[in-house]
Amino acid sequence: MNTKTMFSSATPEWSTPQDFYDQLNAEFKFELDVCANAKNTKCDKFYTKEQDGLLQEWGGTCWMNPPYGHGIKAWVKKASESGTLVVALLPARTDTSWFWDYIYNKAEIRFIRGRLKFGGYKNSAPFPSMIVIWRAGHQTTIALIPPTIKP
Repeated sequence: MNTKTMFSSATPEWSTPQDFYDQLNAEFKFELDVCANAKNTKCDKFYTKEQDGLLQEWGGTCWMNPPYGHGIKAWVKKASESGTLVVALLPARTDTSWFWDYIYNKAEIRFIRGRLKFGGYKNSAPFPSMIVIWRAGHQTTIALIPPTIKP
């Protein structure tokens, strides 16, 4: 994919940087990638676009890096309501309804300092990112990504 595509809405898919994921995986030990494909999955068990992770039951410790288009709200809603531990890499869009409806006061938020370089790209993303962690009964905690986890 070229740089022009990266800075457009031509694709909603942003492949998680492997080293960034590995550091989170060391903390959470992910079991299921809820929205992936065979090339970008981070877990042995994963749901593809064809399987539609939104229609599947989520269990165990879930990793989620959803498509970043208009459909992101459905993924965030599902994560918020799943009842299982879900860790998501999301654009830091605090001005959206999905942030206020399904993240704020419902999850731990870790804002990432700087901008990630998503898999396969030389340039940093044109938007800030955050890690959101939904745990049963958890209220909002806001933090910066620890210095040991580099974007």
